[in-house]
Amino acid sequence: MIDIVKYRYWFFLFSLLLIVPGVIFLITPGLRLGIDFQGGTLWQVEFQQPVSAEQVREVVRGVSPEYSDAFVQSLGAQSQSGTAQGVSFRLPTIQQGSPEKIRIEQALRSRFGPFTKEQFTTVGAAVGTEIAQRSVFAVGLAALGILAYIAFAFRGVRHPIRYGVCAIIAMIHDVIVVLGVFAILGVYFGIEVDALFITALLTVIGFSVHDTIVVFDRIRENQLRRFGESFESVVNFSLIQTLVRSINTSLTVLITLSALYLFGGVTIRNFVLALLIGIASGTFSSIFNASLLLIVWENREWNRLFRRGATA
Repeated sequence: MIDIVKYRYWFFLFSLLLIVPGVIFLITPGLRLGIDFQGGTLWQVEFQQPVSAEQVREVVRGVSPEYSDAFVQSLGAQSQSGTAQGVSFRLPTIQQGSPEKIRIEQALRSRFGPFTKEQFTTVGAAVGTEIAQRSVFAVGLAALGILAYIAFAFRGVRHPIRYGVCAIIAMIHDVIVVLGVFAILGVYFGIEVDALFITALLTVIGFSVHDTIVVFDRIRENQLRRFGESFESVVNFSLIQTLVRSINTSLTVLITLSALYLFGGVTIRNFVLALLIGIASGTFSSIFNASLLLIVWENREWNRLFRRGATA
């Protein structure tokens, strides 16, 4: 039998290596927030000829100094010269049919020719702040609900609250991984987070906790069937039983999401990417973090680490 439990600190170290770079980017410079959180106007257009993001940026900035900070990026497949027919740019709040919008349209047509509007979304700053606050509240409420449910569902075992806390720690691990990756992508590729990203985070939370509960439930069953064995042995046996099932389930989901990412629309690409990262991380944390944290807590191994540090 594979001894997964024996290498628990190696798995913890791997998780730490995944988290630390993302945390650094989250602290500075942080996530690149979309208009859903900051307010403004998101405009996506499709030209009849390939154009570069820098060319569009020059035209938009030339309309008014107010648009000097306009964020512009190409959409879809790009040529070797960095040009594409689809372009997305974010501006300060402008309304449909306003003189500012008409001036930008005229400037774009005079430089690049006809184009079609794919999307035009405007969100006020006050609405953006409210969405951000509700998003944090939704994630926090989900965490509290999960903790309460797991503590109730595992009330028949010793220390049921431990199961809930370990599941929450594994869930936080997955959320930080997704946030950290998007913070890095925001710096190097200009990827923004929006309200749909919060939906992806909540989906990742649900998937991660679902996988963790399956493993915990097998541990609970095996504690009764393998009475008298050490807790480490029971956990290791339970992990071996659920390992193949968890990996196969996750692979099925990841293959489907990969197809969506490659062949789906541009508007859902970041949403699918968040799911891909979160579900991969959730599979790892459910097997190699949540259950192994139970062993660390059961054996009170942090006391040994503190004693070693004091002795050193």
